[in-house]
Amino acid sequence: MRAIDTLRTALKAIIEEEGLAWPVKTVIEPPRDPKHGDLSVNSAMLLAKEAKANPRELAQKFAQKLVERCPEVSHAEAAGPGFCNVTFTQDFWHGTVADIEAAGKEYGKSTGGAGKKVLLEYVSANPTGPLHVGHGRGAAVGDSLARLLRVAGYDVNTEYYINDAGRQMRLLGLSVWLRAKELAGKPVTWPEDYYKGDYIIDIAREMLDANPALVELPDAEGQDVCYDKAMNDILNGIKDDLNEFRVEHQRWFSEKTLVEGGAVAAAFDALDSAGYTYEKDNAYWFATENLGDDKNRVLRKSDGSLTYFASDIAYHHDKFQRGYDWLIDIWGADHHGYIPRMRAAITAMGKTQDSFDVVLIQLVNLLREGQPVSMSTRAGTFETLADVIKEVGVDAARFMFLSRKSDSPLDFDLELAKQRSLDNPVYYVQYAHARICAVLRRAEERGFVLPAKADADLLHGLDTPEDMALLRKAATFEDMLASAAKSLGVHHVSTYLTELAGQLHSYYAKHQVLLADDAPRTLARLALLRSIGQVLRNGLDVLGVSAPESM
Repeated sequence: MRAIDTLRTALKAIIEEEGLAWPVKTVIEPPRDPKHGDLSVNSAMLLAKEAKANPRELAQKFAQKLVERCPEVSHAEAAGPGFCNVTFTQDFWHGTVADIEAAGKEYGKSTGGAGKKVLLEYVSANPTGPLHVGHGRGAAVGDSLARLLRVAGYDVNTEYYINDAGRQMRLLGLSVWLRAKELAGKPVTWPEDYYKGDYIIDIAREMLDANPALVELPDAEGQDVCYDKAMNDILNGIKDDLNEFRVEHQRWFSEKTLVEGGAVAAAFDALDSAGYTYEKDNAYWFATENLGDDKNRVLRKSDGSLTYFASDIAYHHDKFQRGYDWLIDIWGADHHGYIPRMRAAITAMGKTQDSFDVVLIQLVNLLREGQPVSMSTRAGTFETLADVIKEVGVDAARFMFLSRKSDSPLDFDLELAKQRSLDNPVYYVQYAHARICAVLRRAEERGFVLPAKADADLLHGLDTPEDMALLRKAATFEDMLASAAKSLGVHHVSTYLTELAGQLHSYYAKHQVLLADDAPRTLARLALLRSIGQVLRNGLDVLGVSAPESM
């Protein structure tokens, strides 16, 4: 934020002139009550002891010097036990428009990530059925988080981990095989646990139509053939759904390749070298209890088969071997208990705790006409992501998924998401952008010519409290994005956009923009609205949501 940078630079020089060092714990932030100024800083309280001064008196001294030496500051005063509250001039805030116009699509970008290499893995649903609405929330969070981190200066790659090995996939092949036999009129004994969705029947019928002799194969061979067909069909469907949802994965990583490529052996070697493994009861163990887990974990069972944990360790070891500095996984909230053991593995690999993070995705309560929609992949009673997109659209679905903190449950009201009213969160924000575009079009039709770059003289017409409030809000955009990236909280972007849209709607209701008898003020307000429109577009782009010019 330009205001924070300006205050920090000016106050740091004043403090150094006093023979003092800038306190590491200095906090510069807006006061709780906007009436107390634009920013408040606690440096005087931190320095009072060293300066042998009363903190409030020191704050007043700083305030006086800020007013004298910093032309951008219109007022400064001591407050409370030693805060220094600062108010900037209107001309200073007018500079926000120039900043936005100069940066355009780049406004909000920062370099805080310093090019740090990040691998973000998300969705990674077992290819045993179509993506449901819960996967959709994880997809929206993951894709938007990648966009957010890139804006904040990180070098981000995205990945989908294909669970194409293990019991669930064998069960998929068995389910299709038994359906094919049933469709061919052969006797079938159904296991207690199998996939029952209509999509299983569709795959089986398609395979029979292509090869009626399919069911004459031996059971083991038939199940393998059905597994290959089902997994590829479902995975292709997942890719299509994600593409429709504007979700990108730069790499699709197969679990099978971990063993085939030697990744499991390499990970085990790393754990052995670190001294965290041992043999017991003919099984191979990882001593995670020494690293914060509640008990030690088996990696290779006595029958020689690998546990899921072993594959996950190998996968994360492989990620680090590929040169990534920071691994971010997006998991369902039911995997919360899995985090400590994965952190244990990361530590055993010699990596720091901050090199691995997990973003948890809570359940989505999908409502239709006020009634919950049951979701169960195996029972076949789920609402697919594709169906939700078809009903409410990509924009509404993404924005609704991103409207709450990801580890909080979300009620997704299908009827609300379809409404063209200000009660609909995505409509509320998009309409703010469309409203600005409409005003700019009408202005052009009436002969108001707004220059490509608004100079300081043109912006003097911005002098109301509402003008200043919009400018201040727009000026916080970059800091908001940087902070949201640091906390891995994409919902902060949707919250910010909702607040900015609210201010715009209130502004429009209170102030007439196109004033036939006051062209200078009209042009100033048009420049303001144009810059706010740019901020809305840039923020919606982080969320993967469009910014329509008319609605």
